Amino acid sequence: MTRFLIEREIPGAAELTTADLAAIAEKSNAAMTSLGVPYRWITSFVAGDKIYCLHEADDEDAIREHARRGGFPANLVAVVADEFGPHTADAR
Repeated sequence: MTRFLIEREIPGAAELTTADLAAIAEKSNAAMTSLGVPYRWITSFVAGDKIYCLHEADDEDAIREHARRGGFPANLVAVVADEFGPHTADAR
């Protein structure tokens, strides 16, 4: 599967409560199950008026269909080309 970064513009996202986020997660999980294709939600980050998500799927169409079924935006969907972090410096 391919890893995708999804940017969701949601005004007031940073003010969402734990209960709000749990409800969103429940909708996301139901949408994933209903797709009937390989799909994995890795994690999400809330920042300002946006939620950034990492998902894995076979293609962008599955990502967009998940968003449609869940009722949340997918303003940007980008393939993750690579990942790195502090440990990457040790690979030299």
